Amino acid sequence: MAERKRACIIGAGCSGFTTAKRLKDKGIPFDCFEMSDDIGGNWYYKNPNGKSACYQSLHIDTSKWRLAFEDYAVPADWPDFPSHAQLWQYFRDYVDHFGLRPLITFNTAVTKAERQAGGGWQITLSTGETREYETLLVCNGHHWDPNVPSYPGSFDNPHFHVHSYRDPYDPVDLRGKNVVVVGMGNSAMDVASELSQRHLAKNLWVSARRGVWVLPKMAGGKPMDKSAMPTWMPRKLGKALARRVIKKMVGRMEDYGLPKPDHEPLDAHPSVSGEFLTRASCGDIKFKPNVKALEGTRVRFEDDSVEEVDAIIYATGYKISFPFFDDPKLLPDAQNRFPLFKRMVIPGIHDLFFMGLAQPLPTLVNFAEQQSKLVAGFMTGRYALPSVADMERITKEDEDRELGDYYKSQRHTIQVDFARYVADLHKEIAKGERRAQAQAGKRAA
Repeated sequence: MAERKRACIIGAGCSGFTTAKRLKDKGIPFDCFEMSDDIGGNWYYKNPNGKSACYQSLHIDTSKWRLAFEDYAVPADWPDFPSHAQLWQYFRDYVDHFGLRPLITFNTAVTKAERQAGGGWQITLSTGETREYETLLVCNGHHWDPNVPSYPGSFDNPHFHVHSYRDPYDPVDLRGKNVVVVGMGNSAMDVASELSQRHLAKNLWVSARRGVWVLPKMAGGKPMDKSAMPTWMPRKLGKALARRVIKKMVGRMEDYGLPKPDHEPLDAHPSVSGEFLTRASCGDIKFKPNVKALEGTRVRFEDDSVEEVDAIIYATGYKISFPFFDDPKLLPDAQNRFPLFKRMVIPGIHDLFFMGLAQPLPTLVNFAEQQSKLVAGFMTGRYALPSVADMERITKEDEDRELGDYYKSQRHTIQVDFARYVADLHKEIAKGERRAQAQAGKRAA
């Protein structure tokens, strides 16, 4: 039964190893299983587990000021926006500094996680071994299971999700080719900008269902994310002020040759790329509406324009997937909707925590580091969860507040504002500590 008292952590990306660090600090025994041969998850370039979406030219869109862990500073000589190699080394240095590497079991995947009657988990590993745990912490990320759209017809030339893109020559040589990039998120803009530079691609079209607001990384010589509105400011006022600044700073998207967005700035998860706007304004990137049909080596768009195309790159997002779960209660619906108490807990299932399962602005890197404070409090008995009814009510209130400003889309189901979320989380932890004290008092009486 000793094993049943331990926690199981699935994954050793930034969410997994920061959770492990918190449990280690609090003396909570755990096992952490990582299917790859090293930590880092999505930021491990050419990760042999095949789950990383990292490409050679990738730089994070969050400034170093926002992504740093609380107790481990980023290198002083870093640029404002570090490369994937710098970020991965920072992760490795963090893990080694805090002595976490020996506590992670590498090259071992969790293939099945079954909740037992009365609570607790039976975990099956890729080695065939099974173990039992009291608590399960899911840190497997949500940028690894590509969402590939389906269109009428078929396409005879190479077409692949941006998850497979490494550089202009891998997985296929795109030099001198006619290329369509589907989507207008951050990855789409990075790849389109790279392929349009020095005219690597002969023609580069970006195809999307709607226009978006594209924000630069820098404003006034400083990273944009350093200018976030304070949490005490009324949300409507802060958003109105931010919109005014954005419109004055970047102007109209139509002036760059891009379609007019059908929403206001900050009504969608922002796309960040100063380079994309430059390339679009130079005509190196051209815009097309959504794909209507595939016709052999041609692509027909919704305006019925047709182009001869050598390759299609789908930058169309990801599914939220947990391949080790069979129980539908533990899975999101087909639209990626997955309501969780404080983006962590399914009400009524108190021994399962989802870590880092959010799309926070401005950063995901240190998001689970904050969540782990609640988890550690729960596992040490210092924090008590609310009742199931209260968890459901609070979750609905949180989702109405966080998602209400965004247009309804599969990409906006797990959106949160980092600063507001953390402030609310700290308040909830304080409430939970009072609940735990009250429960302890009743037991003592």
